[in-house]
Parts: sequence; C-alpha cells; structure tokens
Amino acid sequence: MALKVGDRAPEFSLPDTNGNIVTLSSLKGSRVVLYFYPRDNTPGCTKEACGFRDHYAQFQSKNTIIFGVSTDDAKSHQKFTQKFDLPFPLLTDADGQVATAYESYGLKKFMGKEYVGVFRNTFVIDVEGNIEKIYLGVKAELHPAQVLADI
Repeated sequence: MALKVGDRAPEFSLPDTNGNIVTLSSLKGSRVVLYFYPRDNTPGCTKEACGFRDHYAQFQSKNTIIFGVSTDDAKSHQKFTQKFDLPFPLLTDADGQVATAYESYGLKKFMGKEYVGVFRNTFVIDVEGNIEKIYLGVKAELHPAQVLADI
C-alpha cells in the first residue's frame, strides 16, 4: 500500500546525532522535513545535506524542522555533521525499519550489483502529523531549494 499525500505519517522513534531519541508524535505543531539518504560523506548526500544547511534559517522561519535519515551509525553522523557544519540532526535508522515504513528502503542496483539500501526520498509532514508532500528519487543538489519553495 503506497503512502500518499494526506495519509498519517508513520510514527517513529530514532536516535539522533547526539543519542537523543526523536519521536515524530512529539513534534506536532511543527512542520517536519524527513529526508532519507543513502550514506554519510558521499557526493550526492553531501550536496543534499549542505543544501538543507544553506536554507536552514529559511526553513526555521517557516516553523519547519529538518531531519536527515540513513542507516549510518551515530559516530558516522557526528563526523558528517561536524565536517559540513550541519545545523540539524541526522537520525540513525540502523535496521532500515523507518525507511521501510516510508517506502524508502529496498533493492537497489549500482554498476551491475544488487544490494539493499536507502532510496533518496523526502517527506514533508504537516503540523498535524499528516503527509503534506512526497518527493521520490530526488536530485540531491536542487532538492532542498525545491522543498523550501513548496512549503
């Protein structure tokens, strides 16, 4: 069953960069940008993270919280955050369960090899906890500005 705009966003509780647990239901009253990305410190993921960083103040002015989600561990997230001065938390979805709930985890192909991983998808969740916008297979570099323009 595919997620669609207007659906209740799947609940989650994940550890952030500093080991704090972030629970979606506790964020009611704020808009949430949940962007799933394959791997810390890779070219596309770095461009996307830096794009959200560069527009961060504008997102904040629109009552919007940003979270990047990947299967990387907290230590990897901390290094990535420090290296690129990311002002928002990265969440660790170690087993891909949350990415699976958001239809952003599964079989991928790269250079003839198949493997399981995170898809580059983004979900905007409204102040009530419903999915407001869905972006699938996004282009990392242009995506953050597009999300900002849409909210």
